[in-house]
Formats: sequence, structure tokens, C-alpha cells
Amino acid sequence: MKNIPLYEVRKIRSIKEMMDTSVGIYSDRTAFLYKPKRNDKYVPVTFKQFKADVDALGTALIDLGLKGGRIAIIGENRYEWAVSYMAVVNGTGIVVPLDKELPENEIENLLIRSKADAVIFSDNLKNSVLSIANRNDFIKHYITMDDAAEKNGPDINKQIELTELQELIERGRKKVAEGCRDFIDARIDPEAFSILLFTSATTDTSKAVMLSHRNIAENLMAMSSMLNIVPDDIFLSVLPLHHTYENTCGFLCPFYRGAAVAYCEGLRHITKNLQESKATVMLGVPLIYESIYKRIWDQAAKNPGMLKKLKFGLKLSGFLKKLGIDITRKLFAPIHNVFGGNVRIFISGAAGIDPEVAKGFRDFGIHFVQGYGLTECSPIVALNRDVDFKDDAAGLPLPGIEVRIDGAGSDGIGEIVVKGPNVMMGYYEDPENTAEVIRDGWFHTGDLGFIDSDGFVHITGRKKNVIVTKNGKNIYPEEIETLLNKSPYIKECIVFGKDDPVYGDIVVSATIVPDMDVIEAEYGGQKPAEDELREIIRR
Repeated sequence: MKNIPLYEVRKIRSIKEMMDTSVGIYSDRTAFLYKPKRNDKYVPVTFKQFKADVDALGTALIDLGLKGGRIAIIGENRYEWAVSYMAVVNGTGIVVPLDKELPENEIENLLIRSKADAVIFSDNLKNSVLSIANRNDFIKHYITMDDAAEKNGPDINKQIELTELQELIERGRKKVAEGCRDFIDARIDPEAFSILLFTSATTDTSKAVMLSHRNIAENLMAMSSMLNIVPDDIFLSVLPLHHTYENTCGFLCPFYRGAAVAYCEGLRHITKNLQESKATVMLGVPLIYESIYKRIWDQAAKNPGMLKKLKFGLKLSGFLKKLGIDITRKLFAPIHNVFGGNVRIFISGAAGIDPEVAKGFRDFGIHFVQGYGLTECSPIVALNRDVDFKDDAAGLPLPGIEVRIDGAGSDGIGEIVVKGPNVMMGYYEDPENTAEVIRDGWFHTGDLGFIDSDGFVHITGRKKNVIVTKNGKNIYPEEIETLLNKSPYIKECIVFGKDDPVYGDIVVSATIVPDMDVIEAEYGGQKPAEDELREIIRR
């Protein structure tokens, strides 16, 4: 195992301490880049301005009587989301980030389950939130990130008082100017329950994860010691902020390291926003990166000369790297220019990436790493370093975190279990499920994998998904799905075990969604007949 020193990080005990110290160090640097309504240009906000907004909003929330309350936040990635999160968690109460894509009945269910006292929401959620308000009385305050005058929801038969976030910030600013320090001087217990996150499942089965300031602070320090994030970095925030992967790694981490966050306007705008913001770092999921990578090669394939040039460039670059000469950014300047010319690293999470894609981006001169984590672990457990990585591995365990394999078979594969200060406090109001996953201080992830001789963690699948045949053979559907998805004719698939009375055993089966664009292109723009389509996929 390589003994490469970790990057130096400053010690923090809480999110509040992280924010206050970052503001002290990076005061006049840009912390956020956002586009106000009806404005097509990114507007910068400094660390100092952000803290002033957070202090003002936190002061106003306490003035509303929300000290110690639960406040839900629901909306798209935007500056107001970040201000709201920090204003709640750093001295007001417990923050409850919710998924804006959930249907109305599920949002209502989670608001009830979390016992929310207030909800801060964006204009895109107005109909759902007002409809929920019309049926319920448990929420005391409805706070809109946008203009309250525009809130005219459907079929509302009772008066619902809306408060504008900006109005609260102005109100809080006045109180701070008058000397009110209720929020600014609020004491934080790093071990106390401060964040409530719902895992990605239907509301009947989703678990409510309780996290503390210490959980997040420890994860921030550990991950930052493995990846070199610098104040000149600009992160493009693409993934939803309610998810702990984007929240910890794409919002709190850059703020901790003095970097900036630019908000993406949506998946269709990724390349445009990368160019406009001059972003250097982006967090994503495999689907995003695999789509971008495929598009690069598809574009090249349309021009035989360009394709030949690209392949020659890769050979030349590979040869020169062996001699210690790296001219990848110059050789592949057209690709870099598509991303704005500043991107230095792509970070992938949430699922395993095709190693060819990771290596492919690196060959083009964009460094690529992936990590592994869970909401219950705040979230990162293992991470590939920028100076020590394996494209087929989830990464090395974070410093300060223990990872081992429980019940390993002859192949070394068993359940990944984790112990460390990043592990959750437990599931909210669910002692049975908490006791099931946290045993003797070890969190049982439900993921199967192994640790190789270099200490890298590899994921092979989910414990509950493993297909066991009658002769005791373990088959990991995720591995087969990865292989099937390598076919250009397959858009997506799901592999599962099915009882077969003829064989008297479990048969491995797959449901496949063909990529009709690719198939029809090969058939001269015509859709093949059903039997032809099945034969293409069978081959």
C-alpha cells in the first residue's frame, strides 16, 4: 500500500465552526455564483456576504419562535437553499432537506413524519405546498424563496399566510444591527441531532437518518485530506442539494476549503454552465459522465478524419506520458473548450462507474475519481485519491474510519461494515431498524464487496439483491448489468433471479430497454421488427 501523505486540513468540530472560520479566512473571496431571476449572468456572493445573509435569516427565524424547531427545505439548487440550510442548522433548529421531485402526497407524508414546524420552499413547489397547507394545520410558517404575491395556488379554501425569505433576511438584518445576537452567539452541541435526512425510497419504507454536526465535520475533514480542493476551485452544483452526497461534498466541502459553488440551471445546461462559471470541479453520477463521454465519441464518429485524429492523439499522449511529458490539455483542447477550458477533475458517486469512462476522461486530460458512501455515513466511506486511485474500486477508506468485510466467503466477498465518527446517530423514531444495522458500534451497509491487497474497497452488489442458485452459487446482478450496459444497443437493464419450474432452479433473467436511436441508425432510420430486435439484443 502506497504511503502518500494526506493533505493538511484545519480542525473543525461543527458546521457552524466551519462556516465562521472559512468566512474569517476567505472573507472577500467568491463563495457562490448564482443567476437571479430574469438574469442570464452569474452574480458572485462573497463569504462575508453569505454569512451576513445567514446571520440575518437565522436571527429572523428565532424571532418567529422557531428556536429548536424542525424546518424543512424543499426546492431546486440555488443560493437561497444554501442560506436557508445554514440559517437553520447553525443555531435555529433541526434542518430537514426534502426531495423536490417527490409527488405531493409523499412530501406531505415526510413533513408529517419529521414533525416540521416550518417549510421553506421555492416557487416551483408552490402548488404542492399550498395544497398540503390547505389540508393541514401542523406547520406554523410557510416561507417562500420567491415572491409571495405570485402565490396563487389551486382550490385553496383557507387563508394561508406566506412569508418571503428576503423579507425575513431584511427583518433579521435590522435586528442584528440593533444588537440582537440570539443566532450569532447560539451554542452548538456537535453531538446533538441537527439534520434529518430521508433515504431514497418510497415514504413507507424510506428511513429518516439522524445526523449531528460532528458527523458532517468529521467527514469534511477526512475527505478533504484525500482530495486537493483549493480556493481557486469552482464547483458546478448539479446533483440535488437535499441529497447528502451533493450537500456534504458539493456545498459544504467547497465552502470549507475556500472554493466557490456555481448553481447549474438543469441537466440540459451542464456544458453551458461549465463554460459560463469557469468551473474546475463537478460532482456527478455515472449516467451523467457516461452520457458526456459517449457524446464525445459519437461526435467524432460522424467525421472519419476527426475520429482518426482523436485516436492518434490518444496514442501520442500515452507515449509522451511514458517519457514524463504531459500535453493532453493541448492535444485535446477542443474537448476541454466544450467544458469551458477550466475543468480539472470530475468526481463520481452513487454507483460504480465504467472504468473505461474514468480512464477515458483522464486520457483526455480531465482527472477522474470516484467514491463510495451512504446517507447513514454522512456520506463518504471510501474515496479514490487524486494521487492514488483504481478505476475499478470505490476507493480507500477515509482516515479515521474503519472498514472491514463481515462474513467473507472463499472469494473474500462479504458485507461492508463501517465504524467511525461519521456514522449516523440512528434512524428517527425507529429503534428496531437502528439496532438491525448498528451492531457493536459497526454500521452494516447492506453492500457486498471486498478489500484488495492495496486496501482499496470494491463493491460487488447489494446483499438483498444477490441471486443464490440451488447449488449455492452467488450471482451479483449489478456485475451482469454493468456488462450488459457495455453494449451500444442497450440503454438500461435490470437483472434478477426467477424460479424456473423446468430447470427446478433459479434462472438469471434480464429486462432490457434497447437504445432505439442506435439500433434505428444502423437500420437506415427504420425500426426493426420485434423478432429482429430480440435477435440484436440476444447477440
